[in-house]
Amino acid sequence: MNGPEPGSGPIPVFLADDDAGLRGAYRKLFERTPGFRFAGEAADGAEAARLVAALKPSVALLDVQMPGTGGLEAARRILAETSTRVVMLTTFDLDEYVHEALALGASGFLLKNASPAEVLHAVRVVHAGNAMLAPEVTVRLLDRLRPRRPDERHAFTRRVLSERELQVIRLVARGLSNQEIADELCLSLETVRTYLRRVFAKLDVRDRTHLAVLAHEAGLLHGPR
Repeated sequence: MNGPEPGSGPIPVFLADDDAGLRGAYRKLFERTPGFRFAGEAADGAEAARLVAALKPSVALLDVQMPGTGGLEAARRILAETSTRVVMLTTFDLDEYVHEALALGASGFLLKNASPAEVLHAVRVVHAGNAMLAPEVTVRLLDRLRPRRPDERHAFTRRVLSERELQVIRLVARGLSNQEIADELCLSLETVRTYLRRVFAKLDVRDRTHLAVLAHEAGLLHGPR
């Protein structure tokens, strides 16, 4: 189940998409770019889940919608059975599926028309253990989320978090970096990192993406009700 660790050589990348043209373009991109290795490809989710389990790439790029078994089911299997990190590929018309992928544990999503530089950057970020959201659709995605049992979730999160931790969460959800949060709150960079570590532990979230999703679902972004 163990995949390659960051810094251990070229990053193995797997791609699942039913568009043969896109697969060909991505294959060339990763084969021709130093620091990456194209580990394999699939045209449907079932094949993707099987191959990822066998090949153990560091990062798998999965199209949300594919014939037969789609990307969400493939992500569910891959994240449950392997240590491969998952990035969903989507279009503006498919934003509604992305929050489900994040809830499954995906590390983020990219637009299918992302530039080669954006794709390479996203893979590097996710390989390093961080989350990557396409900036053009982040706001649209989070705006679509609706609180689930908002009173209960809101009360729970406010009970376990300090006011300063809530301030940090709200700035994370706005997309600010650690340094920008430090500047905004007049804190040191290490203090911000400490707050984030505490928040991740208290709320049992994996990264900034899932923290932002939880904040929206719990209704934490506009202060107490």
